[in-house]
Amino acid sequence: MASLSFATIQSALSAQSLFEDKTWRLSPEAWPLTTEQFAQLEAIGPACLEFHQGIETLYLRSVAGKNLLRNKPLLAPWVADYLDRGKPPELIAHARDAKNRGAFPPVLRPDLLLTDEGFVMTELDSVPGGIGLTAFLNRLYADSSGGGVPSAERDSAILGAKDAMILNFHAALTELRPETRNPVIALVVSDEAATYRPEMQWLAHQLQLQGKRVFCLRPEDIFPLGGGLFFDADGNPEKIDVLYRFFELFDLANIRTANFIFEAWAAGEVAIAPPMRPFQEEKLTFALFHHHHLQDFWAEVLSGPALKLLRQLIPQSWVLDPAPLPPGAVLDGPRVGGRGLTDWRDLAGASQKERDLIIKISGFHETAWGARSVVLGSDCSREEWQQALARAAELAPANLHVLQAYKKPRRVEHPVYDRPDAGLPATVSMKAGRLRLCPYYFVIGGRTRLSGALATFCPPDKKIIHGMQDAALLPTRVFSLIHGRA
Repeated sequence: MASLSFATIQSALSAQSLFEDKTWRLSPEAWPLTTEQFAQLEAIGPACLEFHQGIETLYLRSVAGKNLLRNKPLLAPWVADYLDRGKPPELIAHARDAKNRGAFPPVLRPDLLLTDEGFVMTELDSVPGGIGLTAFLNRLYADSSGGGVPSAERDSAILGAKDAMILNFHAALTELRPETRNPVIALVVSDEAATYRPEMQWLAHQLQLQGKRVFCLRPEDIFPLGGGLFFDADGNPEKIDVLYRFFELFDLANIRTANFIFEAWAAGEVAIAPPMRPFQEEKLTFALFHHHHLQDFWAEVLSGPALKLLRQLIPQSWVLDPAPLPPGAVLDGPRVGGRGLTDWRDLAGASQKERDLIIKISGFHETAWGARSVVLGSDCSREEWQQALARAAELAPANLHVLQAYKKPRRVEHPVYDRPDAGLPATVSMKAGRLRLCPYYFVIGGRTRLSGALATFCPPDKKIIHGMQDAALLPTRVFSLIHGRA
């Protein structure tokens, strides 16, 4: 496997800023995956799409008061209450609109931790950052290794073809306007998500070089005309066919052109991806997957392989609903001191070992992305843990929190460049750390296509893994079965 020099990587990154004011550690090599891990990644994509389809069925049946099962009664009106809580009425109505039936995010990105038991999926993101960065790194590291697909001539190769991220991203969006041969696609990045604007600008530019009509815009660049959405292209109005929204739905109130977007969609003048359906972006869907009342539902709507895989991947999760219980009732949740809980605030008395739990806000809130609301009970003081529980109870009327079993990533090693001293060359050494893997799946023709994966390699003392200046961000490569090695 060829290695990239520090100067080569630094020069490539300096020539094109991919994140605003963000830096990270560099590595000479892509992250290696075994063929077994690669096969599992290929299975995870279809399972995630089935999960989204199941969530839509669950939500819409809950809204309509319909039975969830074929042959025995099961109603769950509380599901819609959970998923709609705190959302504006007009957004709820839009999510339920019949024209949105069967509309799913065209990009799926699970967050996978590598543990001693294998992969654990902590979240499933449908508005993910990192598409442009992963495409850039795939190209950079593929050039050094001589290709982008495994072959009998190489020990390993970058996951996905060299430009699979770019081409499949475009194909997934183009499919939303099949009647238009080369649709105008606007990648609309809000100020809230401005950190990611450089990578979306890079992505748009790469597609423009291939003759695609893709543009990175701000929300204020859009204006209505004749029922459609337009932007100024060199002094001429250009009609938008597909709007890819790179902003969270809680941010709609800050987007002055939001009403124009809704109106153009209602008129059939523009396709919006991912769809503006907040129930598809709530972290509490993982708790619904594990809810004891819904196990028969999931067994009916998911295929056997998807159900088995998701049960392995999704850690036990619960909705932190502070609604009072009747006397004698206990919560379906963790135990404290060997006893069941009668109120989620009973967790305040949990020991540090019993606090191997994550609290995070479910969605539709400014702290719901970027790990900003995440609290790990075993890694904070008792006072901080109690404050997190109190905050979850306080915000519950509008913003529910999720409790999730913490699965510790295992220690692994990878070569990383040391930051060079002034005037001295960079040196590389094996570093210990923990890994988060984010595979990207693009939905094309009703199927998912695995097109790349971003590895975040953090120092071993970091309990919560996310992009940070001490982490190395890498593409992935797949070992081929040669020389008796997997």
